[in-house]
Amino acid sequence: MQQVKPDSAYLTRRFISTISRFVFAAELAEIPIENKCGNVISPMHDIPLYANEEKTTYNMVVEVPRWTNAKMEISLKTPLNPIKQDIKKGKLRFVANCFPHKGYIWNYGALPQTWENPDHIEPSTGCKGDNDPIDVIEIGYRVAKRGDVLKVKVLGTIALIDEGETDWKIIAIDVNDPLASKVNDIADVDQYFPGLLRATVEWFKIYKIPDGKPENQFAFNGDAKNADFATTIIAETHKFWQNLVHQSGVSSSISTTNITNRNSEHVIAKEEAAKLLSEAPEGGQVEEVSDTVDTWHFIHLK
Repeated sequence: MQQVKPDSAYLTRRFISTISRFVFAAELAEIPIENKCGNVISPMHDIPLYANEEKTTYNMVVEVPRWTNAKMEISLKTPLNPIKQDIKKGKLRFVANCFPHKGYIWNYGALPQTWENPDHIEPSTGCKGDNDPIDVIEIGYRVAKRGDVLKVKVLGTIALIDEGETDWKIIAIDVNDPLASKVNDIADVDQYFPGLLRATVEWFKIYKIPDGKPENQFAFNGDAKNADFATTIIAETHKFWQNLVHQSGVSSSISTTNITNRNSEHVIAKEEAAKLLSEAPEGGQVEEVSDTVDTWHFIHLK
């Protein structure tokens, strides 16, 4: 199996302190998750969606730090859902640099305990869900680390339509960012981060074009919806997740193995979770990343 050299420092490092730090292991750039007690957990099912009792801040799992290219994501099919690098046609996937952007232009990740239900047609977009946890982009100043759990404030959302599926992109900011107290809704993003919303829509519109795909489309003409709209969408996807994790039987597309949801028939003991990690395959040889990952792609939109 392949691995990626730039990320190999993370893959061999053990760092357990609080829930905001994870264990980095070495199987295909795979990152299993441990909490502050050293128990292996699922970042999709075991980390709470809400970061406070008032349900005004949210936990965000960072999959891709800003300015990096490796397409890392929570693995839906693998038990306990470690973060893995996506593979396409047998090769590790990297997001192209579409001029003037370098890699991802924000910290990118997902909200735990959410699920965009592929059997649900979203009335506001007319499209079904994309079968993933809801995506979130964090716009603060700090470049996060892969596997961080950030407490974020939700500011709004845009609705990407990706191959006929609704793919919400929640816009948020780390509550510890110096500007967090000043930005509370989507209009504030334009005031304090001028140009970022426009660049965000452009990035999502063109980022697959170097791979031979057409430009992506958006609901609402690419306009961002406000914080109230976004939190309503998040609450809906949280309900979909609750139904998913408590359903009977085994889903062929998503592993719902977890250690904290006691009413789920897929909950396992922490000892069994540790056994899953200990029995995971050893990593393969570290492979140099091709310098073509750094290529600029100049996109001409029609």
